[in-house]
Amino acid sequence: MTLYRRRLPHIYESTKPVFLTWRLHGSLPANRPFHGGILTSGQAFAALDRLLDESRAGPMYLRQGALAEMVIEAIHYSANVLGHYLLHAFG
Repeated sequence: MTLYRRRLPHIYESTKPVFLTWRLHGSLPANRPFHGGILTSGQAFAALDRLLDESRAGPMYLRQGALAEMVIEAIHYSANVLGHYLLHAFG
């Protein structure tokens, strides 16, 4: 197992499942109404996820069906054809 740090710790163990999330650059609301220490990490994740879903500003590329479909196809291609990872769930 390999461990190193940048902003977050990175641990590489190829036999363990990984939860991965990503966002478009510029998609985080500028004035998030919650701060560390008040909410648990799970609560903060859920609150931020709701904010991103309700956002009316920032990049909206993935609301375009053709672009969203390209991303979905790339995720499945990398898993099913290239075998880069085993995709357990996607949504």
